[in-house]
Amino acid sequence: MGDVLRYAASKESVPECVDGFANFYFVTDSPGKARAQLEKGINPMARIAVGDDVRRPAVMIRSSPWKAGSEQTPWHDVFDIDNGHVRYFGDHKPEIAKPVGTTPGNAALLEVFDGHQAPTADGRAAAAPLLLFRSVSKNGKVKGHVQFCGVALIERAERVVQWGGKDRTTFTNYVFDLVVIDLTAEDDAVDWDWITARRDSDRTDAEVLERAPEAWREWVKHGHTALPRLRRRVARSQVVKVRDQRPEVGGLMEADLQAVYKRFDHDKHAFEVLAAVVAAKVMRASGHSYAEGWLTRRSGDGGADFVGRLDLGSGLAGTKLVVLGQAKCIKPESLVSAEQIARVVARLRRGWIGVYVTTGSYSEPAQLEMVEDQYPVVLINGQDLIKELYEIAGKDHGGDLMRCVDDLLSSRSLEVLNRRPEEILFD
Repeated sequence: MGDVLRYAASKESVPECVDGFANFYFVTDSPGKARAQLEKGINPMARIAVGDDVRRPAVMIRSSPWKAGSEQTPWHDVFDIDNGHVRYFGDHKPEIAKPVGTTPGNAALLEVFDGHQAPTADGRAAAAPLLLFRSVSKNGKVKGHVQFCGVALIERAERVVQWGGKDRTTFTNYVFDLVVIDLTAEDDAVDWDWITARRDSDRTDAEVLERAPEAWREWVKHGHTALPRLRRRVARSQVVKVRDQRPEVGGLMEADLQAVYKRFDHDKHAFEVLAAVVAAKVMRASGHSYAEGWLTRRSGDGGADFVGRLDLGSGLAGTKLVVLGQAKCIKPESLVSAEQIARVVARLRRGWIGVYVTTGSYSEPAQLEMVEDQYPVVLINGQDLIKELYEIAGKDHGGDLMRCVDDLLSSRSLEVLNRRPEEILFD
């Protein structure tokens, strides 16, 4: 994903590199088969017979951004690869008299679309993948370089009316919404042997599927209902899996987390004190000054259990930020949802920061939503909570975790106040 390949006019599969870039024809070489090409925008590989059926190995898509809006290419393709979305226009043009769905490219994509809409796993296993490329300029050259943008399938196809041609007349075309699948399991790469296998008439669809990317196999198995979790999203790199948020089963940390949960299970307001202390420690770890404020009242907190202030810089070169904290003492095996985090986000004003402290874990959809929407919220899960308490206990309480917890509760003088959060800026 993202690699730039040299698409030379010679069309030779050797050498491996040309002008310092990987040779497109070397990378896509299938011995004994016709070479893969990107001469057009839509490049379907020839169908092959597999028993009594036929299979199209793949369709290679090429978009040329600098041609967008021109007389030859009046449309503007959208490549939002980081969010797994491509909007790609078909190959009908104003001067073409034949029906809109019968041009070579549109006909091929509509055929592929039928395969992608197959209601059974067997039908989807035969469906052709789309391999996406985008023309890019390198070394001052506008032509001759393409960037690989991933593997996709068609989610939606519709007819649209566009302007184009010398006379700027209207014409009808197809536009296709594509889902770019997640290739994390393959380190953001595609094994060309998968495509080579799809070009082998002696291999069944089931045999070929074994070489497909994991996300493609999942889509074949579960269909379109699986697409939300199989769509490529760069934000997922910042998402921590639930299993990685939890202590090792049977270990000391798991036992200590259970002990902390049971200690506060029936005293949730006291847990807010502990959460405020841990939040202050996390904030100060970045080297900034942090002032603890107060706890909110038991009812009507509106998504905030404690208030603090983060001080950045000093004097005219400084500023103060309100910190709203939410504390949730829940079973360690429980998950915090996106809706629960949204309660804190809803209270935040411009320049405010949220902190969510829990004995549980954060669901992956909740984290993904937070990252994609750029919510300014610090998430502290149960495992991290215990780690922070370990540091405090190790320094001041001889490593005795529960004695540390009791001392923190008795030594803190956080008041329960009915004040507006922004008042902490004037303290």
